Amino acid sequence: MKSTGVIKRIDDLGRIVIPKEIRKNLRIRVGENLEVYIDGDSIVLKKFSVVSRISDLAQELADSMHIFTKYNIIIMDTNDIIACSGKLKKDIINKSISDDMRFLIEKREKMLQNHIKELKLLDDKVINCSYADSTIIVSGEAIGLIMIVSENDKLTDFEMRLVEIVSLFLTKYLEE
Repeated sequence: MKSTGVIKRIDDLGRIVIPKEIRKNLRIRVGENLEVYIDGDSIVLKKFSVVSRISDLAQELADSMHIFTKYNIIIMDTNDIIACSGKLKKDIINKSISDDMRFLIEKREKMLQNHIKELKLLDDKVINCSYADSTIIVSGEAIGLIMIVSENDKLTDFEMRLVEIVSLFLTKYLEE
């Protein structure tokens, strides 16, 4: 574990303030959930993601969809790419998503971009592609996104319907 050199006092309600620079570096936003762990005599805070808890299922879905469509399949939560299948996988899996992707999640819109266009998946990864995406919404909260991405072909309504179906499946699965 790395020390930050920051010392904080606990207030009478048991709260501490996480310094702005640490929140900024770890991309912790206001209203975001943190999970509390105990490791020996240490308290560890980690970003909480409902979607990452089903990463094995998400990877199986991505792999199955890729076999069927031959396109890149990407499933992300509000912070990271948690599942991916296709040629993009080695470059993006388990990496932090860009602010552009966070914006797509927050917009909560289903989208079919059937013309090749620039897409900023990660802060350091921009691709030219067509894509279909659908937000995963659980209990009224936008918690992730599923995308089909093609760097060569224009996607159709079929791919759009497929991401909508899988998004709905993940929503129902996570609500149980």
